[in-house]
Amino acid sequence: MNEEYRNQEIKYMEEISLNAWPSYRIELYDGWLLRYSHNYTYRTNSVEQIGNSTIPVGEKIAYCEEIYRALHSPTNFKIHPLLDPSFDALLEDRGYRVRHTTEVMTTDIRDVNLMKADSREFLFENRLHLPTLVHYDNDITVELKAYVTDEWLMGLFSLNGTSDPTLRRIVPKMYAAIPKQTIVASIELDGRIVATGLAIRDREWAGIYAVYVSPSCQKRGYARAVCSTLLREARELGAVKAYLQVVRGNDKAKALYQSLGFEDFYTYWFRSLPETM
Repeated sequence: MNEEYRNQEIKYMEEISLNAWPSYRIELYDGWLLRYSHNYTYRTNSVEQIGNSTIPVGEKIAYCEEIYRALHSPTNFKIHPLLDPSFDALLEDRGYRVRHTTEVMTTDIRDVNLMKADSREFLFENRLHLPTLVHYDNDITVELKAYVTDEWLMGLFSLNGTSDPTLRRIVPKMYAAIPKQTIVASIELDGRIVATGLAIRDREWAGIYAVYVSPSCQKRGYARAVCSTLLREARELGAVKAYLQVVRGNDKAKALYQSLGFEDFYTYWFRSLPETM
């Protein structure tokens, strides 16, 4: 892959990942996008460069710091390979430190190593014509929906430890604001959700998000079943490529994704001031 084509692909990936995960609040400022969501994730609480700038960079950084200070939030800047390296160096000189390094992985969705499904049941009609249940060996059943439900969100909050009342109020609005097709997956055990996953289709791409498994249910193949189901159904809807994002150091998740056929594409990270970390 030559550099020009790679940069075009990175730009495209950055665009569709913004579509996939809206922030609760955004402000466009001279080619920079200020995103804020009560610190739910780094991605939705950071400054991203999406266009050309005319205001001096030092003035812009100070403005961002003022805005986030008023929100009682850390000032995080997202750094990716398309940015001039001098911007990252400038932040470092100003005392910003690297946080939350994330590896973007991609695959051809037509050539992935999916878990073989035993059967698919269509019990209820939905707008994407998804199966209701997908069954696998070892009594694993993945349930699918074409939209995010309150039940799925409560299961997600339980799995990722979200207990703050403000976040439980605003995060559902963030999911509801996703403008693209969504495939929502879960696994239930004894009446409670023990695994979740989400696929978001944007043109020929499918993004895999929100893959969580209860610690009590590790090593049962649940994450593989969820990812396999999402990728298979996204392919049925017309996706030909898939991407996901994994925090560096999450070796267990990365090993799963590599076994499915995902490969490293590029890395991004955030810069934050020490006093706000």
